[in-house]
Amino acid sequence: MIDRRLELLRAVERQGTVTAAAEVCHLTPSAASHQLKALARELGVELLEPIGRNVRLTAAAHTLLTHAQILSAQWEQARAELAEYRDAAASGPLRLCGFSSAATALVPDAAARLRDTHPHVMVQVSDAEPRQAFDRLLSRDVDIAVVVATPDIPSRADPDFELRSLLEDPLDLAVPVDHPFAARESIALSEAAEEPWIVGATGSTYYQLVMLACVDAGFAPGVAHHASEWDTGAALIAHGFGVSLAPRLAHLPLGDRIVRVPLAGPTRPARHVLAGIRAGSSRQPSIAAGLEALQAVADSKRPDGAGVRRPADRP
Repeated sequence: MIDRRLELLRAVERQGTVTAAAEVCHLTPSAASHQLKALARELGVELLEPIGRNVRLTAAAHTLLTHAQILSAQWEQARAELAEYRDAAASGPLRLCGFSSAATALVPDAAARLRDTHPHVMVQVSDAEPRQAFDRLLSRDVDIAVVVATPDIPSRADPDFELRSLLEDPLDLAVPVDHPFAARESIALSEAAEEPWIVGATGSTYYQLVMLACVDAGFAPGVAHHASEWDTGAALIAHGFGVSLAPRLAHLPLGDRIVRVPLAGPTRPARHVLAGIRAGSSRQPSIAAGLEALQAVADSKRPDGAGVRRPADRP
């Protein structure tokens, strides 16, 4: 087993404070501080130095974390190799998490597939925002995280994780059924530059997705409303309070009062859906089975324009 205090130190590096790291690792701040001080005493080096009310990792701590990343990956690989000495069939708990529309459109279908193909795997599902999902991977609360690529998730070069592409999910312009754009077969995103926009809460994954797509199209959207839930956003669109971007996988309530207009142009915005795991864990039987199930479901749902509500489909 890897010393849990090393995982705590890794959390401090990612979170920036002992308090935030303690929350990720399910500890009280005092317990986390005590464990880090005990680790420093055992090693005979200082691991943290105070910077105002926060802390900073010392050079010795960064050296230790380099080795901790290698040890963690080797531990995951060791678990995979040890599984070969047991029953080869995947079994035991497998914990999946996903962001909202993936938790709806991908993860339950993958869990159902695993129930049929690997009945000894006990799947547990939860939802989580992408940034939170990686904290949960490191703390071993989950084994596979389905996330959407945003600037604040770890890069593919991060030694703590492995990222695998599942699918690209195109974005459509969502407008009320009586909007002039609703009669269009397709539209360039830049044509909606003067529209009032409905976006997610500032800083959320959906907010970043919409803002980046609009900036790439050459404009900053005029934000009229913020809606963290699709129910709220769909109701605002249906009542004519603005337009938004809707991922093809996302189910929109009030669908009979909203039209999805496919986006045209050389760069059509899409969100990139990924599966994240701890580095070195891909060969563990249950995790390998989970990745295979997720990819199979993603392949079956790869958007190709089906399901987009065209003007001719309107009542």
